[in-house]
Amino acid sequence: IEQFSHRHPPIELPELNQFVYYDDSYTLKKLRIYPYVQLFVIAVFIAFAFFALNRSQKAEQNKLWVGLSKETAHQLGTPISSLVAWTEYLKLKKVDPSLITEIEKDLDRLQSIAERFSKIGSVSDLKKVALQEPIQKTVGYLRNRLSDKVEIVFEFPSHPAFVLLNESLFGWVIENLTKNAADAMSGQGMITFSITEKEKNYLLDITDTGKGIPKSKFKRVFQPGFTTKERGWGLGLSLSKRIVEMYHHGKIFVKRSEADKGTTFRIVMKKSAN
Repeated sequence: IEQFSHRHPPIELPELNQFVYYDDSYTLKKLRIYPYVQLFVIAVFIAFAFFALNRSQKAEQNKLWVGLSKETAHQLGTPISSLVAWTEYLKLKKVDPSLITEIEKDLDRLQSIAERFSKIGSVSDLKKVALQEPIQKTVGYLRNRLSDKVEIVFEFPSHPAFVLLNESLFGWVIENLTKNAADAMSGQGMITFSITEKEKNYLLDITDTGKGIPKSKFKRVFQPGFTTKERGWGLGLSLSKRIVEMYHHGKIFVKRSEADKGTTFRIVMKKSAN
């Protein structure tokens, strides 16, 4: 009776000098929560449908990426082989060796690009490598192809920052970020590569002194097709994200950016076990 009186005021019967105490039936109590249960079930179904659709779209995108990459590698193979043959012919004709050396460097680069495309969609071949190595190697190649007014700065720890990576694919990421940084500065400014150590990770920051990125576009820059260049395809950063996150199980994101002061991209890589 005490419980009933707390839940509902009793009904007084003055003629009988009595009170009627009552409460809702068990069935009615269950019916009260039924709409909430129904809404929860509907929400679960909607969430599941959204998840399934999202996974399906990503799977289709993955197939498209892999197909395009394999076809690109295949199409590059024939002209590269032909250029190698022409290079050997030029050697026989005693052409200036310095010219042939430069041609061979670019041919090696083309072969490296074809190899990168062929690896998209393949099983990751990761090796223990000092993070400094692919950065210095890639930037060293790009150095002569960037403006003399672009200053490159390395801020690395004194010891090797060992991580598991595929040098060819990771070099592609560094190349994309370096070229984007140079474009953002209109060929004049400073690009800084810095590595800092955390308990389980190495943090690689690539900072430029360019025009910056609006905060509203921090995530959009990694979407396929997004570009601010007149002739850009908008695939560089999208590929970079796939390489870092899908192949190396790391992270890449825009750490900070300020208009006319520059942008910092951060790559997080897990330390390699000793």
